[in-house]
Amino acid sequence: MLHPDAVLHQEATGGAMAAQPPAPIPACEHFAGDEKKLRKALELQDRLNGTFDVTADLEDGASSGAEADNAKRLASILAEPRKTQWRVGCRVHPVDHPAFRNDVETLLAARPAGLAFITVPKIAHLAQFHEAVATINGAASADGVDSPIPLQIMFEDERGLQDVAAIAAHPQVEFLSFGQMDFTSSHRGAIPAKAMQSPGQFDHPLLRRAKVEISAACHAHGKIPTHNPTTDYASDHQAFDDASRARLEFGFLRMWSIHPNQIQQILRAFAPTEQEIADASRILLAAQESAWGPIADQGLLHDRASYRYFWTILKRAQQAGRPIPPAAQHAFF
Repeated sequence: MLHPDAVLHQEATGGAMAAQPPAPIPACEHFAGDEKKLRKALELQDRLNGTFDVTADLEDGASSGAEADNAKRLASILAEPRKTQWRVGCRVHPVDHPAFRNDVETLLAARPAGLAFITVPKIAHLAQFHEAVATINGAASADGVDSPIPLQIMFEDERGLQDVAAIAAHPQVEFLSFGQMDFTSSHRGAIPAKAMQSPGQFDHPLLRRAKVEISAACHAHGKIPTHNPTTDYASDHQAFDDASRARLEFGFLRMWSIHPNQIQQILRAFAPTEQEIADASRILLAAQESAWGPIADQGLLHDRASYRYFWTILKRAQQAGRPIPPAAQHAFF
């Protein structure tokens, strides 16, 4: 019987292929801005079998005043040999910061194993984005890095949002993320401080609009929208609640963590539920039996348009390590 990957290709209007969906990657990205936190994060990542990404933070999460030393120290940690090379990333300083070029050159000179992406914050316009790409690619070439390094671009004020679609379309960009605290601050008091927390961060019209634009640009170009972190790091449920709203209301596929307590909350929120997995398995198995023609399930009609959705659910469940019914596991994986 035909596998869903062989059938459920996405066709855009006019017969051209639509943007390919992003490859499955961990739904949580955990930031660490000093040596102690980074080593702890890498140890936890190993214990949890790489179910989340680790990002060394050379910008807001790190101390100011010793940028060069901090970049060298964290880059050397990322370059240390580890038993398993899970995904790691690094956030550098903004393009217009004096430390930006040194961050990039120091990081790439260390040749960190498993470097999955570089995060560039506070992109203000398209020309600045191209400057960042040129600097990173130039340093990569000088250090013998063959493949282009995937990029995560952060939007933190209104200026950057004007070019969000053009930036999302760039082939080297893998993620777009939202820096909602700096975004709030950039409005000079016009957005209240409570918008930095929930529910304000989801309900204020300017923040809602920013999140929608970032998410929509990602989905139009097959990139991964990444949601800002939850500032309440001590809560045992707030990160889960925020991640759930980000996924269900705004279409985000990934979220930052700023404390180890938040990692499992975020992973749980972005993973399909047991009911979603059961429904997807039942519908896709019936569709496969019907050679991927239309079927009726519990009084509803389904065809390849909805099969694509349910196949995405099962792939996300597989990536997240969630149990899949044996028949579906055997048929599809």
